[in-house]
Amino acid sequence: MNKAELIEAIADAANLTKADAGRALDAVIDAITDALKKGDTVSLVGFGSFAVKERAERQGRNPQTGDSITIKAAKIPSFKCGKALKDAVN
Repeated sequence: MNKAELIEAIADAANLTKADAGRALDAVIDAITDALKKGDTVSLVGFGSFAVKERAERQGRNPQTGDSITIKAAKIPSFKCGKALKDAVN
């Protein structure tokens, strides 16, 4: 399912226009993104939690030359699904 198909599904389920559903989806994505930028965790009970994890600096290898390189530390967004979502899929 791509974004357009998700917007159509939201519009049908909530009896909204596609434009309104698109704005609602964009608002949800923006709110989650803003919370993660601040370092907050977004928990949706039954669905899952969005959080930011720290990835430490580590050594890697350049596949073309074989030289050792340092890969810098980074913040990585992550998602952990909730029990209800897990149960629904299985």
